[in-house]
Amino acid sequence: MDSPRGRVYLMRAAIEQRTTLDGPMREHIDTCLGCLACVTACPSGVQYGPLIEATRSAIEAQASRAPADRVLRRLLFALLPFPGRLRLVSWSMGLARIVQRWPTWMALLPPRLRALIALAPPAASSHDVAERTSAHGTTRRQVGLITGCVQRVFFGDVNEATVRVLVSEGCDVVAPSTQGCCGALSLHTGQMEDARRFARQLIEVFDRYAVDTIVINAAGCGSTLKEYGHLLGDDPAWADRARRFSAKVRDVTEVLAELPPVAPRHPLPLRIAYHDACHLAHGQGVRREPRAVLTAIPGTTIVPIPESEICCGSAGVFNLLQPEMAGALGRRKAEHIRSTDADLVVTSNPGCMLQIQASLTPGSLPRSLTPGSLPRSLTPGSLPRSSQPSRRSVPVRHIVEVVDASIRGIGPSELTRRGRA
Repeated sequence: MDSPRGRVYLMRAAIEQRTTLDGPMREHIDTCLGCLACVTACPSGVQYGPLIEATRSAIEAQASRAPADRVLRRLLFALLPFPGRLRLVSWSMGLARIVQRWPTWMALLPPRLRALIALAPPAASSHDVAERTSAHGTTRRQVGLITGCVQRVFFGDVNEATVRVLVSEGCDVVAPSTQGCCGALSLHTGQMEDARRFARQLIEVFDRYAVDTIVINAAGCGSTLKEYGHLLGDDPAWADRARRFSAKVRDVTEVLAELPPVAPRHPLPLRIAYHDACHLAHGQGVRREPRAVLTAIPGTTIVPIPESEICCGSAGVFNLLQPEMAGALGRRKAEHIRSTDADLVVTSNPGCMLQIQASLTPGSLPRSLTPGSLPRSLTPGSLPRSSQPSRRSVPVRHIVEVVDASIRGIGPSELTRRGRA
């Protein structure tokens, strides 16, 4: 029942009233990553994404949850989609990271709390990007930038790098300060009405600007933005606006691959392990463009990560709600990354960045408390001999940070040093 086909069978059984949404049904749906790797692999072209989203929405509306689970979910969705609230609590993230210095105390904490501390982002320091930034030289495109929620607060430097790269390539960039959450986290965890509300608000904001393209630098958000036509398809007042909005959405790597480079690239002699974010590769089918963007930088060598199609365990808030399984996936991804002997890990999603960095820190993420509670394929013993656990850490960066460094002439040592660049 934990396979995609098994979950589709459960969905059908629920529709036919042969099972309820509580108990085992809810548990099997909760442990789905929603990574959409099954969509890539399916020979029949089954679109699993809308099925799992609708099922999770029904579960949230009808099924019961344990009090602790309800409280955690409400807390997460009262904070994560709201940058203002996130900024107010960002100071506590730094304090949480201090607890990691005492592994004995960490081991006594519940898995979800351990995961929350291990994944705590660096303290917010970057300010919002300017609302309007003019292109360098001839304007080639008018673009709107989605600045995100977690991205805006904890990875503001990624947004700043995105603007610098886009204007260097001849784009006028508009980043409305009034924009809010895109609804991705809500959609992927069954908060369907919240997702629709966020979508309407974001469409309304960007409809005020005449832009050719709407750029996103977070893969999970991009997948949802491109689905607005489906999300609001039953709303006569918004369906056409949603489809027009989605037709403009491009991942930042798609834009950079479409525009022949005009900004010179300085060499970066680095071995780069590129991690395909699930909602970019499986959800949007964008695989070639990030690699093309990286190979355009002189001196870079892209090294493949074994099992690259398998999720790192982030999956939105999956790593907070299912920390033991996410931890197993994260450690497996970390060992495969180490086996590449790469200088740098590069990806395109803030959740992946946090999960991979935590996974590369030994003892950081929770392990299974019950022998046999995880699939055999996720246990360390199933790793290839060449990637048995080591303690080597590898810095993690967003792809636009690498492009930005190349354009600005920043050397490899700045990109590969510990901590945020």
